[in-house]
Amino acid sequence: MAGKEVQFHEEASAEYEAAFDWYFARSELAALKFAEEELSRAIVTITQAPQRWPHTVDGARKFLLQIFPFAVVYRELPAIIQILAIAHGRRRPGYWKKRL
Repeated sequence: MAGKEVQFHEEASAEYEAAFDWYFARSELAALKFAEEELSRAIVTITQAPQRWPHTVDGARKFLLQIFPFAVVYRELPAIIQILAIAHGRRRPGYWKKRL
């Protein structure tokens, strides 16, 4: 079964790039693990079963990464899955709500 197309909110893309750059500056291996293993796995898993994770606010859902302290905040729309945030678990809780 093919999953829906995934689209990143502009600010979620910027958050991903900032996190990747932060890890890359400290360890290329950590940055690659963040991007190619954790985040890629999260996106694939979300597209396979987008309704599996609990609602947060106004239909948004949150998938927690296993190794890194980030959550993928997303919502399922009729035609796409929209990634609203790549949110650090210990910074500014709920800041992404204005993106809904």
